[in-house]
Amino acid sequence: MIEELFTKLENWTWSSAVVGLGYVGLPLVVTQARAGVPVTGFDVKESVIDSLNAGRSHIDDIADDELAEIDARFTSDPAKLSEADVIFICVPTPLAVGKLPDISYIERAGEAIAASLRRGQLVILESTTYPGTTEDTLLPILEKSGLKLEDDFLLAYAPERVDPANASFRTANIPRVVGGATLRSTAAAELVYRRFIEKVHPVSSARTAEMAKLLENTFRWVNIALVNEMSTIARAIGVDIWEVVDAAATKPFGFMPFYPGPGVGGHCIPLDPFYLQWAARVTGEGTRFVELAEAINSRMPQVVVSRVQDALNDHAKALRGSNVLVLGVAYKKNVRDFRESPAKETIGGLQQHGAVVTYSDPHVPSLRDEGIELDSVPLDERTLADADCVLILADHDAFDHQLIARTARLVVDTRNALGRRGLRGDNVVTI
Repeated sequence: MIEELFTKLENWTWSSAVVGLGYVGLPLVVTQARAGVPVTGFDVKESVIDSLNAGRSHIDDIADDELAEIDARFTSDPAKLSEADVIFICVPTPLAVGKLPDISYIERAGEAIAASLRRGQLVILESTTYPGTTEDTLLPILEKSGLKLEDDFLLAYAPERVDPANASFRTANIPRVVGGATLRSTAAAELVYRRFIEKVHPVSSARTAEMAKLLENTFRWVNIALVNEMSTIARAIGVDIWEVVDAAATKPFGFMPFYPGPGVGGHCIPLDPFYLQWAARVTGEGTRFVELAEAINSRMPQVVVSRVQDALNDHAKALRGSNVLVLGVAYKKNVRDFRESPAKETIGGLQQHGAVVTYSDPHVPSLRDEGIELDSVPLDERTLADADCVLILADHDAFDHQLIARTARLVVDTRNALGRRGLRGDNVVTI
């Protein structure tokens, strides 16, 4: 049956099932369908399945017309997974209490697959996780089916590299790392991805691929922390950190620009370093760089609150009782996702200091999370004029930046949104 699977993979006659239809899984379905792969999307949420079958997308990166252009099925019936030759697991891997890894979604997905696993299938895990998950956790679950790795099925890991709202790099043209639980599993996974991904990089094992993913995002986590710390030093010295980074970025080698901000958010960067920390602790190793980066990045919302307070003080106003208009509560520009967004802690901190907080975000009409209950307000002259301070946390393209610069009395710009557009005036300060 394994040889039959390889024949299908080599002849492009294989079919696919994608488990988990969020920011990773749904773009994967669309990309495969465009490449001519017969693909079925599976999710336990009936509301998601109903919406997709009605032609409505629930994520930013897939438009409704893209769904209309593809031939794909969507179901909540796990029995349908047995019909696919290749099964992709694209489920969340959040943090549990104490910032410990939570791989329960992977475990439940594995159990659903094992219930109907058949000979001649390849299972590929894409969810971000710590090294060893594929072989030490997922494999034993799959083998509860009575089938055995290599004899009956294959197993590999290929970490997702989704960057929501990135128009230049989408699923098809982002290089993909693949590592199997066995050599034949690696070879099979490489054949799979070469059908719909422009460049595939096979590695020696699933553990290597798992570690590569954690390195990618921890690299960003540490460097964001570095530039956040540099921003506080630059402010104390009296120089503009944005100008400093742009100047350093002119060096054609040995430097990669990172920019300060109000904190780190989203579904990967704030979580993945903790998976690495946990894995390191299990082996008895330390992660001092990661822990230091955590301390710096996690305090940035408080730094922003202090910056707003200082800016208001410079204008002879107290933070308590001031009207603060927050622009953008999503974790990054041009998305609706506010998971781990630093805006939530920032708003909470402003409210604790007695500020009257409103927000405007065209992508997030209401914010009900972590004790915050607010609805987005229109961004117009009246809203801007009523604010004692406008705080830019997410630089959405939909914002009228000229109107902000012209109308707002005071702007704290954590993204250099106005500076990059040549609109930074005397009423604008940065972090």
